[in-house]
This record gives sequence, C-alpha cells and structure tokens, in this order.
Amino acid sequence: MAESAARIEDGALEFQLAYGDCDAVGIAYFAIYYRWMERCYTTWLYSHGLRGGELIDDVGVMTVGLNSSARYLQTVRVFDALHCQAVAERIGTTSYAVGFEFTRDGQLVTKGVMTFAVRDPGSFGKAPIPEPLARALSSLPAPRFAVE
Repeated sequence: MAESAARIEDGALEFQLAYGDCDAVGIAYFAIYYRWMERCYTTWLYSHGLRGGELIDDVGVMTVGLNSSARYLQTVRVFDALHCQAVAERIGTTSYAVGFEFTRDGQLVTKGVMTFAVRDPGSFGKAPIPEPLARALSSLPAPRFAVE
C-alpha cells in the first residue's frame, strides 16, 4: 500500500536514515525515534500556529511531558525511507497523548507515544486544553495500527 505524501500540517514527515541515525552495524539507534517524534510534534504544532515554548503567551497554559515510549517492531537500517504519522492516541480534557506511527512501505516498524499534561503556569495545577490546541489535536487522524 503506497503512503500518501507527507504534509506536516497533517502531522506527517518523511525521511531517509543516514549513518548518523544508526549504530555501528547500521541498525537505527533506539533513541533516534524520540528526536523524530519531537520534530514531528513541534513542526506539526507550528503548522497550526502554535509554538510549544510560547503557549503561555499564546493561549495562557503550558504543557509538560508526562510519559513517552517507543515500541520497536521491525529492524530499520541505514538508508531505509520512513514515514512518521502523528495520530490522536488519546485526547482528554486536561491531558492528551500523541502517537507516532513509523512505517516503511506501509508496514508499521515502530510505534511511539508522547503524553502531555496541560498546566496553569501560575499554580501548576491542571488546566483545560485550550481551544486552539484542542482544534489542532482534533485534526490528527486516528491510529491506524493497534500495538500491544
């Protein structure tokens, strides 16, 4: 199944691994996925007019990372081309989780998740997801793959 062209406003990135992404035997270094998840997330936010470091000024709240994970399902090697799709893993009222489905030729190779809490910058207490962020989150597609 061919993947659609990546558009960051849709939460998608495409890239090809290079030697700097891999260990000594040419396999993707496990931690490199976190850099790609962060890049996908922050550039997607930016495409919706939001900057993670300026949320306090822009929408009156801050977000903090609560949890992140990556599940490695297939070996990825130097020069493999990957498609990273951000997905709406879970959207609550004061927190949300963005999933990242890394695929090669339509097959899931890695699944990542980053969970964020929305906080009031003064009290650091829970705060509702502001409308501009909620609108952006609702634009993400649902997950395509179930991973145990």
